[in-house]
Amino acid sequence: MTTTARSRLDETAVNSPADVTPAEGDRRPPSSRHDRAAQPLVSVRGATARLGRRTIWSDVTFDVGRGEFVAVLGPNGVGKSTLLKAMLGLVRVAPGDLRIAGEPPQSGSPEVGYLPQRRSFDSSVRVRGVDVVRLGLDGNRWGMPLPTWLGTRNRKAARTVRELVELVEATDFARRPIGQLSGGEQQRLLIAQALAGQPSLLLLDEPLDSLDLLNQSAIASLLDRICRSRGMTVIIVAHDVNPILPYLDRVVYLARGRAVAGAPGDVITSETLTNLYGTPIEVLHTSDGAPVIVGLPEATSYHPRLQAGPEAHLHG
Repeated sequence: MTTTARSRLDETAVNSPADVTPAEGDRRPPSSRHDRAAQPLVSVRGATARLGRRTIWSDVTFDVGRGEFVAVLGPNGVGKSTLLKAMLGLVRVAPGDLRIAGEPPQSGSPEVGYLPQRRSFDSSVRVRGVDVVRLGLDGNRWGMPLPTWLGTRNRKAARTVRELVELVEATDFARRPIGQLSGGEQQRLLIAQALAGQPSLLLLDEPLDSLDLLNQSAIASLLDRICRSRGMTVIIVAHDVNPILPYLDRVVYLARGRAVAGAPGDVITSETLTNLYGTPIEVLHTSDGAPVIVGLPEATSYHPRLQAGPEAHLHG
């Protein structure tokens, strides 16, 4: 069975103990470049995360393909950020297995770019936006970067920073002090910083939080363009799926220590969310087909332009 066929089989099967038993495949020689390109970029199998004695979530299984735009959803405190930290190699899953590009996650891997939950800059901060982006290249080095004319490496770094600033459409304000920029402008530069290592996987923890609706829409569109133009996998934790839903390939929905993964139109349904939450949830639809979710433990959520896709799969 090919890797691709096995990936599809895993997505259509309900989790069972046999699915998560460590396989002899862990002892196989390294896969070829072609095999690595065919397999999912992120593979999670029967994973359990614990912080101290507390189980955050358990028996979580899903795949994320290369170049997909995926949202991790769910109420506060269910472990959405913990899932990202597991992908970063900062939280160990046991039992179960989590792989990034076929390998266990490694802290500090250039394969993964990361934007943590939004941090604000005081208006008195005088560091320029371009310097914040540059920190993504050599922020682990002591001292300030040397002028570009003093070395080939510095000229290359300056060119990379310029290209990243252009990519996030921040050229007009990137040389201003970052403390004087708006929230949306700051977020663009922080995304550029996370892309500095040329990762194949970009993880963002609630990047739309505290932004106004216009900036939420603009940042969501920017992330989609980066995902599609660079073939980069983007996984975003979101409290409100509204701004990003038109761009999503799939969602991972966490609740009550379990997860359901699949296309948005198959996950956000009355039956699936009722099973996940263990309480009656009703998904209604407006006259134009947009769903309204009623009965969630949190406030009612509204999701426009919901599109169906492959069958969703409940795990746990």
